[in-house]
Amino acid sequence: MAEPLIAFNRFEKTLPPLKSGTLEVRLARSEDDIKAAQRLRYEVFYEECGAQSDPTMASLKQDVSPVDDFCDVLLVIDIATNKTVGTYRFMLREAALEYGSYFTASEFDISKLITVPGQIMELGRSCVQKAYRTRPTMQLLWRGIGAYIQQNRVNLCFGCASFIGTDVSQYKQALSYLYHNHLAPPELRARALPSHYQEMNLLPAEEVQPKKALRQLPPLIKAYLRAGGYVGEGAYVDHPFNSIDICIIVPREKVTGRYSQRYSHPSAFGEKI
Repeated sequence: MAEPLIAFNRFEKTLPPLKSGTLEVRLARSEDDIKAAQRLRYEVFYEECGAQSDPTMASLKQDVSPVDDFCDVLLVIDIATNKTVGTYRFMLREAALEYGSYFTASEFDISKLITVPGQIMELGRSCVQKAYRTRPTMQLLWRGIGAYIQQNRVNLCFGCASFIGTDVSQYKQALSYLYHNHLAPPELRARALPSHYQEMNLLPAEEVQPKKALRQLPPLIKAYLRAGGYVGEGAYVDHPFNSIDICIIVPREKVTGRYSQRYSHPSAFGEKI
């Protein structure tokens, strides 16, 4: 494994001031900030959603990942309590080259995505503490994402988004709906790796009930769809993480145009990506 990319200077990056009430969104500025994000991720992914932890992470109660050393980490902080209540992880193309890969590549063939010209960005490890899954928090997160995308001139965003649990039968309507209505165009179509591949085309189009399908969709996936996002081909069943993952692909203009200004869906928000 490569050493952390010191020249990347991730702690020197800033975003324009973004606040709502007692909440503010900013990039991590220190290792303490990273640890706060990791503790929140552990709380949501492992304690709430049932992912399997290794002994080291369990003792620390942190979702520790070497990928974090090569990423910018977005934080939502309640400044009244100095508490980190939301987070997102961003990996730009040059950081992925230094690290050697993207997390998404461990589950999907993203060879078509990484050939897109210009800057690309992986969105990952997004979650919000349960008590803060509200409209102001969600708006701040998306404003932060939009500001970061514009600042870094990102042309394409992608990442893994998750259904909680590994029972595919619970999500037949949702997975089929995604396949029939939101499949990425061929030139942007990532594909789940064969070892964990799960067909998404589980029902013919005429048997898909949109209202039922939308009820089965996790809020973050619905958010990406409202932003004009696409999904890759096939899902990836991750038993250790207790999730069924899909690949989300969102062109720059969708996020910066529509969602950085208009996102307003108050909902649960805890995703593996």
